[in-house]
Amino acid sequence: MPYEPNLESLKQHPLPEWYDNAKLGIFIHWGLFSVPGWAPLTGELTEVAAIQGWPAVFGRNPYAEWYLNSLRIEGSPTHQYHLQTYGQGFSYDDFVSKFDEACRAWNPDEWAELFQRIGARYVVLVTKHHDGFLLWPSGRTSPYKTNYRSRRDLVGELTAAVRRRGMYMGFYYSGGLDWSFNQTPITDRPHVYDTIVQTPEFIDYVDYHWRELIDRYRPSILWNDIGYPLAAPLLELLAYYYNAMPDGVVNDRFGQITSQDLPQHEEVLRNPERGHFDFTTPEYSSYNRIVDKKWEATRGIGFSFGYNRAEGSTSYLAADKAIHMFVDIVSKNGNFLLNVGPMADGTIPELQVRCLEGLGQWLAVNGEAIFETRPWVRAEGDTRESIPVRFTHKPDTLYATLLGSPPGLRISFQSLQAAPRMTVQLLGHAAPLTWQQAGNDLIVTLPPNLPEAAAHAFKMMPAPQLIE
Repeated sequence: MPYEPNLESLKQHPLPEWYDNAKLGIFIHWGLFSVPGWAPLTGELTEVAAIQGWPAVFGRNPYAEWYLNSLRIEGSPTHQYHLQTYGQGFSYDDFVSKFDEACRAWNPDEWAELFQRIGARYVVLVTKHHDGFLLWPSGRTSPYKTNYRSRRDLVGELTAAVRRRGMYMGFYYSGGLDWSFNQTPITDRPHVYDTIVQTPEFIDYVDYHWRELIDRYRPSILWNDIGYPLAAPLLELLAYYYNAMPDGVVNDRFGQITSQDLPQHEEVLRNPERGHFDFTTPEYSSYNRIVDKKWEATRGIGFSFGYNRAEGSTSYLAADKAIHMFVDIVSKNGNFLLNVGPMADGTIPELQVRCLEGLGQWLAVNGEAIFETRPWVRAEGDTRESIPVRFTHKPDTLYATLLGSPPGLRISFQSLQAAPRMTVQLLGHAAPLTWQQAGNDLIVTLPPNLPEAAAHAFKMMPAPQLIE
């Protein structure tokens, strides 16, 4: 039955099983901002905002993809960097030719091969960020710029490469902000939402783009950002999408609200309850409990989504921390959308690749405890040896993943009652492990010479019971 453009109909859309099973996606921020590829080393945006306030963040924004906005704030570190590096007469638009020249060297199959190899199940590409530059040959480019799009069809080429590797493809699009339409610098949090473009011209523009992307490339995910114009026909767009892609999903950032409606403690604009979405999107943050509504945690490997040449090893997420984040997110009903910020020529920085490959190597052994799983009755626990545990499950099977390496030859899982004839296996080891029940503890004997690892996943079948 076709979807109708009303909430009652849209809310009948079921969460597709592929998305619930996928767990790991790769976000890609790539565009004109990748040419300068610079932002000050401010730290993690939400932490700085919590301590120093949002005006301090926008004055020295660590997100390199916000380069144009930071450039418009006179005296900001980005403004000073731009003058010193490119000179007074060099505008942001002058990066277009440099980007087109640089990305001639890009090979989309190399990206797709890497993402598949590390275990990602889907990819989300930025098709238009807030600067308004398009990464596909749209029938409409900004009326305030000339040929403000990439020469190559970067969206189409990557979509084809990703699908050849058996992964799903999704698109990010900045549906609220477009700095080619509104050049007002954003210097505080409310300004983000007050500068959402509300003109009929822009409403028609973004609706055209979303429908063009849907018709041309058939995306599996619509990942909007920073809200949506108040008068835009959003419900018509979502019905159009679901009718074209019944197994597609929509994120929670299509919110049609103003700064006056902004929740005090939200760092991004959420789709309010009067709207519709398939999943929520905490940014550089997570939930501390199992959440029934599907969610997706997103962050960069560094402090920026876009490539930042100023970032070094101390700025980047180590593989072991990424693994711990991932296991924790999945245990609470989330997916992990981990971002890469390529250089202008498409090179993914080595430290980002190192994090991805470390995560992929762990998944090659332990992916059974992650993919196709669901949250258990409890997400978290601790062993008697004080090692954190995260739980996931499949029918009649419990996975208990230690976020660390055991200090000895035995590990004691607290509050677990073994099932009759239960077997316990350490993923990556063929032979089952011996175990015993000691009161409320399930004590497992480990194989000798257990290698150091960021996390160790134990498979218990039939699943034990939780002792309350």
